Amino acid sequence: MVTTTDTTEIVTQAKIEAVNQPSFKRWLKHFLYMPATKRYFSKQDQAAIAQAVTEAECGHVGEIQVVIEGYLPVKQAYFQNTRMRARQLFAELGVWDTEYNSGVLLYLNLCEHKVEIVIDRGIKQATTQQVWDQICQHIIQLLQQKQFKQGVIEGVTEIGQVLDQYYDRKIDDLKNELGDKPIMLG
Repeated sequence: MVTTTDTTEIVTQAKIEAVNQPSFKRWLKHFLYMPATKRYFSKQDQAAIAQAVTEAECGHVGEIQVVIEGYLPVKQAYFQNTRMRARQLFAELGVWDTEYNSGVLLYLNLCEHKVEIVIDRGIKQATTQQVWDQICQHIIQLLQQKQFKQGVIEGVTEIGQVLDQYYDRKIDDLKNELGDKPIMLG
């Protein structure tokens, strides 16, 4: 469920088709899915998530971007699964383009009930796959209990703790390279 990248790469349609099998079932599921991001995450919830990101990024150069998507775009759902969509958003949103290669994308797809974490190459060397898998499983457990806001906030907090262990606190030039507000799609 967690995707790590060795190098930064832009996900193009040709790469998506080569890696992922087309699925009519996935396309139909996303085509029929009703928009849900605003049902599950109110403006207050989004503000609480933004506050959690701000707190999780405090004291280190790690950057966290939260993307919550109701469903995959219908044009892409036939060829693209949630992992490929997360990698695409990682590239499109510039999460890979932080000064210290310290970007982390937390992607939540409500239609498929999946969580993906994409980490930049600067973090990959210091962590293990198991760390990210545990964070995903914890978020999924809370989502299954209908604790949507709490699941995302706890996931962001755990990611912040991992970044805090990895990055040196002596760096003086702490600037926020990515916005803290969650990006709500579909």
